[in-house]
Amino acid sequence: MIYDSTNIFARILRGEIPNKTVYDDEHVLAFHDVSPAAPIHVLVIPKGEYSSFDDFAATANALVIAQFFKKVQDIAVLVGADKTGYRLVTNHGADAAQSVAHFHIHILAGKPLGSLLAEGA
Repeated sequence: MIYDSTNIFARILRGEIPNKTVYDDEHVLAFHDVSPAAPIHVLVIPKGEYSSFDDFAATANALVIAQFFKKVQDIAVLVGADKTGYRLVTNHGADAAQSVAHFHIHILAGKPLGSLLAEGA
């Protein structure tokens, strides 16, 4: 999957599209999903050009990867997702229904989330 600099998250990072920011630093942006699947639904994205989890894991250095995932945990605490539990989701490729070609993590919480996959999946 090739990185597309016109994807919605790249445009958000450039300030072309507004968002409800939860956290922002030089490496990470976290914001509320515009179509939340749970009461708490935050997207966390690295500020580098990574098209997917595979791309991020293969091309970012180990320190960047470790810092990103630590920041995901910090953001989960910041939004209160740690109180009763949360789910982290990232999708890679067509079979996983990746809809934006920019690596991102969904933090979902605030209600019982049920089983991991829909029945019959």
